[in-house]
Amino acid sequence: MAYGVFIDSSRTFIYNFYRTYVQEGAMMFYSQEPHGLFMLIDNKSFYASVECVQRGLNPLTTPLVVFSEADNTGTGLVVAASPMAKKIFHIKNVDRGYQIPQDSRLLMVPPRMNLYIKKNLQINQIFTKYTDRVSPYSIDESILDLTHSWQLFGQSPQQVARTIQKDVYRHLGLVTTVGIGENPLQAKLALDLYAKHNDHFIGIITYQTVPKMIWPVKELTDIWGIGKRMALRLNKLGIHNMYELAHVNPYQLTEHLGLTGSDLYATAWGIDRTDITKPVPPQNKSIGNSQVLPRDYHHQSEIETVIKEITAQVVARINRHQLQTRVVHLAITYSGHYYHPNHKNYFAHSHHIPPTADEKEIRLQILTIFRKYWDGRPVRDIAISCGQLSPETGEQLNLFHSSKNSDYRLQQVIANIRNKYGNTAIMSANSLKKGGTFIKRAGLVGGHNGGNAFE
Repeated sequence: MAYGVFIDSSRTFIYNFYRTYVQEGAMMFYSQEPHGLFMLIDNKSFYASVECVQRGLNPLTTPLVVFSEADNTGTGLVVAASPMAKKIFHIKNVDRGYQIPQDSRLLMVPPRMNLYIKKNLQINQIFTKYTDRVSPYSIDESILDLTHSWQLFGQSPQQVARTIQKDVYRHLGLVTTVGIGENPLQAKLALDLYAKHNDHFIGIITYQTVPKMIWPVKELTDIWGIGKRMALRLNKLGIHNMYELAHVNPYQLTEHLGLTGSDLYATAWGIDRTDITKPVPPQNKSIGNSQVLPRDYHHQSEIETVIKEITAQVVARINRHQLQTRVVHLAITYSGHYYHPNHKNYFAHSHHIPPTADEKEIRLQILTIFRKYWDGRPVRDIAISCGQLSPETGEQLNLFHSSKNSDYRLQQVIANIRNKYGNTAIMSANSLKKGGTFIKRAGLVGGHNGGNAFE
């Protein structure tokens, strides 16, 4: 799922806010901020709920798991778990098959990504009855700007949210949770902190309730945008909860964290100036792909087979966009079966290279990284990306080598054939080796079985 950026990253924001807050108070400053009515609506345990409804089962009371290998051989992983599966069996998304209890009450089904996409489109079509400003946030979340239309459908934002929930449930049988706020950030925090944890699945945060709804949060990682590493960095600055984050000297925060510091400070005060209708371009564009392997890969030849396959897919996308890369990146995650407390369970490294879109050269660099840092432990996850992309408008001349050689032209022909006839129309014999995943994954959607959207 690709996530957007809610916060307007501006150094001047925290300085103006800090000065105004000290001089006139927070409410005076909030009066200068944009005020609207936004709802961030999440489909509760979306994939699992869809599967329950398709079987005539209650998505809130049925213990069901969407599993990438439905025979529970231990080689797959949990794609989604229903609320009851999480409650009774403590199952988490991305759990492995061997972690799932053998219990006759637990229903395990394979994913059907095409069906989930179809349902997502139907849900968003329902949302357009209430506003023409609907922005999909992920396959199971959407942001609705109801600033100018909510009063047509109820006497309060909560009443409108309840109406939308009933509408979705009546037509599709799916349960939704709704976060409400005066800006998209407040709606997101209301969803994560409150709507997902109460009986009516609705939460609301406004500028006036920020001190009551955001500042009491004790775990920094409960807040959208703060991961474990960022929480540790904030801890080193003496910040351990949201109240402390909201009352830290912002000059100190930006001195240590830069623009990220201003984003976090704005989050603590519930401030967001984003226009959800305008796409936010990524600061550092990259193209990549990753795979969770179907089993533990022990042998170097098998691992390198998949590395070559993923590299070919990434380079094909680069060529499709007529780009070239200056940085290649490889991340390897080891099998959880071989976890050692004194060793990291992964490694991730990058190489800077002359600008190129040559698959052979990129593959060589990535294999070099792997052979240098792999310590022999079984591998379960491989991620490859190319960064610092630029238009392929020319090439650096070299007396001894030209990137526009016969190999490069062959890659272009292969890319054209695949674009016209599909990825499996032509492939490397390398994919026929033991461990190859290209053929099996060619028909997947989002890395999982597409299934039949009309089943």
